[in-house]
Amino acid sequence: MTSDEHSADPALRRVLAKAGGPELLDVLSEELTGSELTTLLLEVFRRRAGRLTPAEVMRRYRTDRFVTPAPTGFAHLRQAEDLLLSALPDDFQLVTLAPLVPLAAHTAVATVDPRKVVATIRGSEVAADPTNALALEAAERRSRALAADPRSTVPVRLAAGQRVVRAQHFDAPGMLAHFQLFALVTAGRDTGSRAFEHQHLVEHLQFAVRAMTRAGARRTEIRLTCLDERAAPVLARTRTELAGTPGVDIVDDPDRATGRGYYTGLCYKIHATVHGRQLEVADGGFVDWTQRLVGSRKERLLIGGFGVDRLAAMLTPPTAPEPSPPGRTG
Repeated sequence: MTSDEHSADPALRRVLAKAGGPELLDVLSEELTGSELTTLLLEVFRRRAGRLTPAEVMRRYRTDRFVTPAPTGFAHLRQAEDLLLSALPDDFQLVTLAPLVPLAAHTAVATVDPRKVVATIRGSEVAADPTNALALEAAERRSRALAADPRSTVPVRLAAGQRVVRAQHFDAPGMLAHFQLFALVTAGRDTGSRAFEHQHLVEHLQFAVRAMTRAGARRTEIRLTCLDERAAPVLARTRTELAGTPGVDIVDDPDRATGRGYYTGLCYKIHATVHGRQLEVADGGFVDWTQRLVGSRKERLLIGGFGVDRLAAMLTPPTAPEPSPPGRTG
């Protein structure tokens, strides 16, 4: 954060004035090593925790939106996640992700404001999106494959379910501080003629259609957005291949506002109608993360995320406002 940003943030300015001035922030963020900062913060939080009483912990439990239980029942979440798992192609490998990722995992390659992520005092972050962790794992596997064969084009297909936390505050009803996401990623190599993009986009979208059909969706709407005219042939071929799928509408969404600068080439949203309610249940597209993580512009990555809380709400009668996890770009 620059000095101008310091002065523009009244809360931070007050804290720094109380703690010894803006120089303190420079010491903590730039002059201390990661291990030195961790040592300092561990002692700070040890002392603060030592002063808290059981009554104060109970008060925090009742009022902190990050720690209260989810409004969606476990059985409904399990039903929704099982439904997604049953539709997943056999080529995808399920990964049990850790609840933490390295510091900057959500910001180093993706356009996510660090203030939307819950950082820990041990130099890591609480998972905010499983696609980021899956991208790291996919990049690691692609790196090993390329080390063994520099021309490797074997794709890596991974999927995972994870409860995640978003730190930004939402005023809209039903917005949750923590929620369940089911994500899938496919990483691979450019083989020419955008064959990778076409093949795996169709595979991801066909998975979404199967899942929504099994959820009892009367209609599934796939909204495709072309972010780069060079990807237009992929969109056209995808529309042709999915055309005529029963219960599915393929529509162009050129005016989509979210995701620009986050996705590259093409992105999509999935809307489904169940019990007479239409909700957005999935969001995905191509990103350049593995290009940057692996260090090769030939690498390709397609990601997709499904809101499990939202899908679970669709599977039950409409007795309450549906939980609405925020979009990936917030």
